[in-house]
Amino acid sequence: MIRKIALVILLVFVGIQFIPTLRNQNMEVLPTHFTKLYKVPEPIENSLKTSCYDCHSNNTNYLWYDKIQPMAWIVEDHIIEGKKELNFSEFGSYSIRRQKSKLKSIINQIKEDEMPLSSYLLFHRNAKLSEGEKTQMVAWFESVLESNNFIN
Repeated sequence: MIRKIALVILLVFVGIQFIPTLRNQNMEVLPTHFTKLYKVPEPIENSLKTSCYDCHSNNTNYLWYDKIQPMAWIVEDHIIEGKKELNFSEFGSYSIRRQKSKLKSIINQIKEDEMPLSSYLLFHRNAKLSEGEKTQMVAWFESVLESNNFIN
């Protein structure tokens, strides 16, 4: 009986591998991309790429386990939700009011250690922002917010 249950579980596991997921990979940098709108210093851009872009841009850097179900579904859901909240690739398409709101939210979430998510950090240890990176990012985002040079 246990063998039959194990066989059914194995067959289901193998079977779900054939259910496709969306791939969030677009190498094109759109004119609405955050880095096209603002002169982002290299250290800030590197931190964004490492800690934010997988869930908040149109180009995710997938790891091997992101292709295995059911993990792929979980990752896909996180990306869809993350991009719904903030998409750096489409930042320029937001209204000026929304851009300001998103910048304030980014600042607060960095200060409160809400982003990157702790579940993301479990598998992406290099995405954890150091105190220096957080201070640098907050200061830069605040300067963008204060500059009032919003592009829409």
